[in-house]
Amino acid sequence: MGLYRAPVMTRYLIPRGLISGPAAARAVEAGVALPLAGGPLAFAAAETIERQQGEKGRRRPVDLAMARAFAPELAEAFTAPRAPWAGFDLKRPLIMGVINVTPDSFSDGGDFAEASSAIDHGRAVLAAGADIIDVGGESTRPGAKPVAPGEEAARVLPVVRTLAHAGAVVSIDTRHAAVMDQAVQAGAWIINDVTALTGDPDSARIAAKSGAAIALMHMLGDPQTMQQDPRYADVTCDLLDYFAARLSALEQLGIDRARIAVDPGIGFGKKDHHNLRLLDELSAFHMFGCPVLLGTSRKSFIGRLSKGEPPKQRVAGTLAGHQIGFERGVQIIRVHDVAEAFQARAIWAAAAGLHP
Repeated sequence: MGLYRAPVMTRYLIPRGLISGPAAARAVEAGVALPLAGGPLAFAAAETIERQQGEKGRRRPVDLAMARAFAPELAEAFTAPRAPWAGFDLKRPLIMGVINVTPDSFSDGGDFAEASSAIDHGRAVLAAGADIIDVGGESTRPGAKPVAPGEEAARVLPVVRTLAHAGAVVSIDTRHAAVMDQAVQAGAWIINDVTALTGDPDSARIAAKSGAAIALMHMLGDPQTMQQDPRYADVTCDLLDYFAARLSALEQLGIDRARIAVDPGIGFGKKDHHNLRLLDELSAFHMFGCPVLLGTSRKSFIGRLSKGEPPKQRVAGTLAGHQIGFERGVQIIRVHDVAEAFQARAIWAAAAGLHP
């Protein structure tokens, strides 16, 4: 007769009652709120979740004292300031500008497929206010077919090399280890992988030795299958479990957690109600002590929730999504329309008391 093993119960905390700017500072000083991730936000309440893995879990709103008692280590992780990432101090949200050197990306496929046009666009994006240039050579839209690493490298390396040599902080958007390796050698500072370094057996090793900053995104399945009826027990908790496992695995390879940002992957293996839940509960992802990256740019759920606009007419919806992110403390937004994002960030940052 075997020994009975009690089911493992996992605890989660979602900061609620978020306050920004001078009011946040006053609330923290008065002891009625806690700072969130070292930024201009504070939280005055929380929501607790307890569940066994694979179950929906039990949610309960609590005050700060109850939140601290429920999970002291989580409360501490949420409040701690974030370390610099990719050379940035994270005092204000960063703008990551997208450069797709592809013929088939969902919103701008073919616009910058030639290296020369991609480089010119990269310079324009920098001038418009991007902090980071994210260069990709393989579409990961729903249904997209994979691109061989050699072809992907041929597309992106001239762009990475030229923009990096011009002084840009360049991110390489790839799931192929060989492309990561070559791009870092060409000057990329950041590896941005939609598979969270699981899509290629050599990715984690290459990322570890590169010294580059890393962005891990969650995707259910792959681009060809991810939108075929994705299901979750609780989308936020399931993703928190996923990132906890990935971070633990990468730390065992010697990757300092301070090098890593986490991205919930809006639209990647999620239905609209999953995307909306994740936007509402983005503050939960600060539990890891890592920067949080958010990408809503031109995504199809915006059109479905509005009037069915095509990708390039979803700028207002994109900005609304990123505004939700700002109000929940995200440190990085990934955008196609950089000038508009820069302006939106400028107004939000000024209202939050952040100086240029």
